[in-house]
Amino acid sequence: MDAAVTARPLAAQQAEQSAISKISWRLVPFIGLMFFINFLDRTAISFAGPNGMTADLGLTAAQFGFAAGIFFFGYIVLEIPSNLALHRYGARRWLARIMVTWGVVALLFTWVSSVTELYVLRFLLGVAEAGFFPGAILFLSLWVPSRHRAGILALFYLAQPLTTVIGAPLASLLIQAHGAFGLEGWRIMFFGVAVPAIVVGIVTWFYLPDTPNEASWLSQAEKTWLNGELAREDRAKAGGHGRAVGKALTDGRVWILSVIYFGLVYGLYALAFFLPTIIAGFEAKFGSKFDVFDKGLITAIPYLPAAIVLFFWSRDATRRGVRTWHVGIPALVGAVSIPLALLMTTPEATIAAITLTACAIFSALPNFWAIPSRFLAGAGAAAGVALINTIGNIAGFAAPYITGAVKDLTGFYQLPMVIVGALMLLSAILVLSISGKVKDPTAG
Repeated sequence: MDAAVTARPLAAQQAEQSAISKISWRLVPFIGLMFFINFLDRTAISFAGPNGMTADLGLTAAQFGFAAGIFFFGYIVLEIPSNLALHRYGARRWLARIMVTWGVVALLFTWVSSVTELYVLRFLLGVAEAGFFPGAILFLSLWVPSRHRAGILALFYLAQPLTTVIGAPLASLLIQAHGAFGLEGWRIMFFGVAVPAIVVGIVTWFYLPDTPNEASWLSQAEKTWLNGELAREDRAKAGGHGRAVGKALTDGRVWILSVIYFGLVYGLYALAFFLPTIIAGFEAKFGSKFDVFDKGLITAIPYLPAAIVLFFWSRDATRRGVRTWHVGIPALVGAVSIPLALLMTTPEATIAAITLTACAIFSALPNFWAIPSRFLAGAGAAAGVALINTIGNIAGFAAPYITGAVKDLTGFYQLPMVIVGALMLLSAILVLSISGKVKDPTAG
């Protein structure tokens, strides 16, 4: 790849460097901010649960898990239609619409008063958010050539671990405002994390360009280079086979990637929804004493190293070109570390094992998303990416519900974490087995 870059005219090299730099600074941070708010609103229930909501609404662990997971019912059903709508109407309009809608629904959690209302609102939040994540992935993939995709997606994906690094202490501070306006702290937290979605959604309508041609901050030379490179890649993708929606939805590679993503997402959401609860259990298990803010800071600990490892692992993937082992090795590490976490005998050792798991999961995810765009294009890419995300996000329901139900049945979190490890091991085996089937057609 380096030889090919050197052989290109200097003007093309300069256009490439400046275009990618501008996209990295002008576009990715904004999409990352949207993702930050998205993941915070989606997982806010994990902070509310052990800080008053579970007691106030009388939730069992299984009910809490079901409430966390029912979000994905509506999300899954509307995922593919939403992504096709984004392809048709443009990212600016569709992503803005999604954000404002989910912000309004998220705001209603402030006044939830029963288990049934909680279930209904979580379901509606999933309906409102449907299409955001695969739409954001598709949007960024359509802006940069494949050799830059892993790096761009890694910058975008930094928002997810940073959501907890920043969001957990922020949520804790909002919860500590208990009594303000006559509301419980967890209700104030829901209000505080919902409003930014509405505000940023409105800003998105005016700020986000749909294509390079609409970006006033790109020069004509940069637009010409981007359009030329992206068109060349489209032509190289299996003679245009990646464009057909039907062919994308029946492509065996898409279904294998869906199963791989299922295992990764299962680990992600088992960690995201139950880590605050597990940390709250340190008091009974180890005799530790933490206030609400302390628990928020401890919840954030695994995610800062995860963000750092994500960045450098994806940087290596960008330099070498993404290989399936960039996904497989982290998945294997997560498969081993997450069941071991709850066998540790001190809070420090438990957090260390959980940190290793977080590093593994977040290192795998951005590099995973660089793979589908190697053989999918056009509407086929919109459908294929949405299908992968749809199947993967069935784990978004399964992970919290099964984790909570098995914990209620056994009284411990050890067996649920073994299930997580087994599914991540399956993801590792599958992704390493398909290496030759998902090669980059544009690689030299």
